[in-house]
Parts: sequence; C-alpha cells; structure tokens
Amino acid sequence: MNAIIQISPAVHALLSGTFGDNGLPMPFVKEIFLIECHIAGTAYKNAAEIEATLLPNDLLILHREPTNEHDKFAIAISDRTGNVLGYIPRAHNEILARLMDVGKFIFAKIETKEWHHTWLKITVRIYLRD
Repeated sequence: MNAIIQISPAVHALLSGTFGDNGLPMPFVKEIFLIECHIAGTAYKNAAEIEATLLPNDLLILHREPTNEHDKFAIAISDRTGNVLGYIPRAHNEILARLMDVGKFIFAKIETKEWHHTWLKITVRIYLRD
C-alpha cells in the first residue's frame, strides 16, 4: 500500500525533537511545565466559531512573531488546525520568546475555557519539551 499519511501540524510539532538522526527515540525527552496563563486577544478573534472544538488538554502550537510591530517578543497561539486563538500575554512572553529564539520547543495545552460576556477566557499551561 502506497498511501501517504497526513500528519497534523500539532502532532508534527509535538514529535519534533523527540527522535534522533537515526530515527530512534531520544532518551530522557520530557515535558517541563513552565507557566499557566490565559490567551490574550481572544475577544478580537473568531472565538465563538471555534470554541466548541477546543477541549481541555488539547495541544496548542506557539509561533514566534519577532517582527510584530506591537511586541517584539510576541508569541501567537494556534489550535491543531491552524486557527490563531490569540497571544501569550506580554507580561509572560519575553523569557518564552528567548527560549524559542534559541531553538527550544515550547507548546501549550488547554487547561480551562469559560465565557465572560463576549470574551472567551482560555487558560493554558505552557511546557518546554527537552
């Protein structure tokens, strides 16, 4: 059978750095909890349209935006299908951005979500894969 298997960006990102050059699992790879925070900017995104697809423990992908005109340490957060949910709050992003800039793999998992009028508050836990 010659079928090509599609791997979602979330799975690819999670597996990135897990295997060595020889294709074997790298020893001692672990997820290190760094911080818990909310996702900033969800009020400006299409949160109402995708809220039902966001579940606790869902993997979220972090993307550095070093050329962001509002914040040079900006880190966007997207779901497994590529929808940008918002950003790591400015108060928490500098150290995470510096880690990402030197090649560390940082990702998030949804902890909780709740509506506050028109704002979807999504709390995430940020991890370093090392």
